[in-house]
Amino acid sequence: MTPTLVRHHRYADSSAPVDTGTRARDWAEIQERMLAPLYEAVYERLEVGAGTRMLSLGCGSGLALLIAASRGARVTGVDSDRDRLALARERLVSGPGQEPVPEPRARLVEDLPSAVPDGAPYNLLTAFQPVGCAAGDSEGLAPALASAVPLAVRGATVVLAGWGPPERCATAPVLQVAARLTGSARAPRPVSGWRPALRDELEEIAARAGLKPDGSGRVSCPFGYADVDSAVRGLLSTGLFDAAVRATDRVQVEKEVAEALHPHLRPDGTVWMPNVFRYLVCVA
Repeated sequence: MTPTLVRHHRYADSSAPVDTGTRARDWAEIQERMLAPLYEAVYERLEVGAGTRMLSLGCGSGLALLIAASRGARVTGVDSDRDRLALARERLVSGPGQEPVPEPRARLVEDLPSAVPDGAPYNLLTAFQPVGCAAGDSEGLAPALASAVPLAVRGATVVLAGWGPPERCATAPVLQVAARLTGSARAPRPVSGWRPALRDELEEIAARAGLKPDGSGRVSCPFGYADVDSAVRGLLSTGLFDAAVRATDRVQVEKEVAEALHPHLRPDGTVWMPNVFRYLVCVA
């Protein structure tokens, strides 16, 4: 008997609006932790600690902030997604089973003007949300970085992150479901959905933002899930399948993502996909 690969969760009904709160929690509880090795590698390289004053663009539900704060850094996170930001606030101020991060070591705001430092300028700017996977995902980053640089000290460190080459990312064929369902797979630069990572994309973003590259690195970030249902929920929480959902419906997208995950399904029911992510260190 063929096993059922995915159960319908709370926003699976294509006739209902997306439950953004559920999606944000899927990101926080399932998907965001997949990037923890990236955060740790960057912080180790840059010796993030008590002297670090970090501004994180697109901070999401705050895991990168929490890890930096645990190393003694003062952190400010910016994100326009209120649901993710609310979860970040729970983690950083009143997270269950952990010591709250005391103010003013942690601050969360919805826009960059609200991130003006209330003390010394920032000396580390991060943009950890990986670019190089969805069409248009890097277009607003250079202007955002250019706007953030005046809030930092001269010569501050800036870190960008991106997906590695498709041949090093087992998740790439799964993400291609988004391109196929939006009908953009044949376009050289799809207007929506998945696209291959470009070799020098991070450097191009840095150049547009007026930043000087000062080193780079690659980090193994395997995507591991307890089961296929968790994998589908986690992947859809990234937003990379939104265009496919608009072109078809959520039930269809979930079904096809689940089928694409089948080669990565282990005998014990878990899902495992090795991936490589890249980061670029710059000087402002």
